[in-house]
Amino acid sequence: MQIVCVLERQIFDFLGYQWAPILANFVHIIIVILGLFGTIQYRPRYITGYAVWLVLWVTWNVFVICFYLEAGDLSKETDLILTFNISMHRSWWMENGPGCMVTSVTPAPDWAPEDHRYITVSGCFLEYQYIEVAHSSLQIVLALAGFIYACYVVKCITEEEDSFDFIGGFDSYGYQGPQKTSHLQLQPMYM
Repeated sequence: MQIVCVLERQIFDFLGYQWAPILANFVHIIIVILGLFGTIQYRPRYITGYAVWLVLWVTWNVFVICFYLEAGDLSKETDLILTFNISMHRSWWMENGPGCMVTSVTPAPDWAPEDHRYITVSGCFLEYQYIEVAHSSLQIVLALAGFIYACYVVKCITEEEDSFDFIGGFDSYGYQGPQKTSHLQLQPMYM
């Protein structure tokens, strides 16, 4: 479920040219795959790495929520943070949200770059920042569920490793290896 949701988010971040979320989503996809591999192969280190990453992932998504809700000094009008100041693109949902009507403004202001169109967006049923907040909130819920699952799996794997009893080792059942019997009786030698 986590992979599907982050892939969907990755697509819309690519459409909006938001490079910081694209990079974060890509790393998250790789770590989720490693976490799944660790679960299938009984590798607690991979699962622990996945759990640590989920803490960072929740932190990133809380930042994105604060960014779009303009908490503190953050402002969604300076969206250049999410594009690494490479482009002036914004969230794809800004122009393509549910019910949004895009209108070109002519003539464009003098400060607008020539290779960009200047538009106004109106009539949206749900503003783009709330769609981005919903995406991040869903990622937080999935990450918390993944964290709980990862901790449980690591606990089960380590308990299983601790309870393993080697054949012929010191176990509670008193296993004794087969005794070697000989038909040849040994006699002491006198010289």
